[in-house]
Amino acid sequence: MNLLLLSLFLVQGDTAAISRFVQAEMERQHVPGLSLAVLQGDRVLVSRGYGLANVELRVPASDSTVYQSGSMGKQFTAALVEMLVVNRRLRLDDSVVRWFPEGRDVWRGITVRHLLTHTSGIAEYTDSTFDYRKDFTEDELVKFAASRPLDFQPGERWSYSNTGYVLLGVLIHRVTGRFYGDLLRDSVFRPLSMNDSRIISEHDIVPNRAAGYQLEDGQLKNQEWVAPMLNTTADGALYFTVRDLTRWAIALNGRRVVGAGLLDTAWTAVRLNDGASYPYGFGWYVLPQRMLPRISHTGSWQGFKTVIARYPRSGLTVIVLANLAEAQVGAIAYGIAGLLEPALQPPHLVDAWQGRQPPLPIPALLGTILAKPDSAPITPRFRRFLSAGLTDWYRALTADGRHWTLGGCDDLIALRFSYLGSPVAYACYGRSARASGGGTAVTVFYTADWRAAGVEGYGY
Repeated sequence: MNLLLLSLFLVQGDTAAISRFVQAEMERQHVPGLSLAVLQGDRVLVSRGYGLANVELRVPASDSTVYQSGSMGKQFTAALVEMLVVNRRLRLDDSVVRWFPEGRDVWRGITVRHLLTHTSGIAEYTDSTFDYRKDFTEDELVKFAASRPLDFQPGERWSYSNTGYVLLGVLIHRVTGRFYGDLLRDSVFRPLSMNDSRIISEHDIVPNRAAGYQLEDGQLKNQEWVAPMLNTTADGALYFTVRDLTRWAIALNGRRVVGAGLLDTAWTAVRLNDGASYPYGFGWYVLPQRMLPRISHTGSWQGFKTVIARYPRSGLTVIVLANLAEAQVGAIAYGIAGLLEPALQPPHLVDAWQGRQPPLPIPALLGTILAKPDSAPITPRFRRFLSAGLTDWYRALTADGRHWTLGGCDDLIALRFSYLGSPVAYACYGRSARASGGGTAVTVFYTADWRAAGVEGYGY
């Protein structure tokens, strides 16, 4: 859909359709407050808030409400690293041991690129052994990470790692002599007039700051407290407004943040040691939405959920910030994109599917992977990629009490999308719903001979 058609769509009063959709989702998901921005190219089509930024004080949300970023902030850490690469302060393939002698016994094969792409194998620090109420120093966090064995050899596989981005923030400090948040302020936020964006601080007075919430037994509660130092790390401890993030989106459109070549690399699927690729770049997922490419990232931290989704073919950008830990902001953003561009209608909102179906229904496929992975109709690389975390997820999706709605399939041949090194011919969809409401929209990517190359999903 071109700019003229989108403008007509909105001028004719159909912004009301977006508002009705957002308000219905907020009611269904029990979201207190939400701020939304929608852009077509550099033009801001929608920028507003819904509900309450602070429930106790009855403060309405707006486009100037300040939310915590969660992992959506990783793209800003990545941008700083890219700037250092452009300025020849470091290289993507430099060994991190150069700056982290603490890790010389276990991190010798790890590069800066591995940290950016979650392929380092460094164990996740945010597990059950970690004390979120202790104020670690940067050096203590590095020593904590270096004390643990690798989960896999660098570049062998992909596994999401907050630890890797914490280390990138420390690396930026050690390379430049400056705290990454100060450098981000001076190198990105100020030049782009992102005047409300900054590192989290519960000590400072922050105008228009939203309160974060979580649901406990259906009741709204305040977010949990964490040590102040953990709100300064580079894995996603930033404040944003949708108004500021529109400036970021426009800067990305004009490639004014880093060089065009590095930005293209940031939006390119990472290549693993065996030649396979995984759809993640530098702080961005690069997965399709239906038959069109999408570049996106979500965030979750301390009672907040965030997402930015960019659609390069249509020029759309959708940004959603919400103040509830359980909010499914991805589903909201993808749904808004589908309202504006019918070809992007997300699978969790399609009621009637026609056409091709996979040879084996998706829940049966997942059950076969769980019971007989060696004989399941999947690609060899997908079989090697299976992990305890993935199989636990498949088990939860197919557990008793889950209700499945099977969708259809899209032909992705023209998109030239690959998953774990296998060209994808079809994407097929299903919904695994919980009895309590909501669920997971599941996408299975298939090769031309109907072997599953990989599985992705999002909550709705």
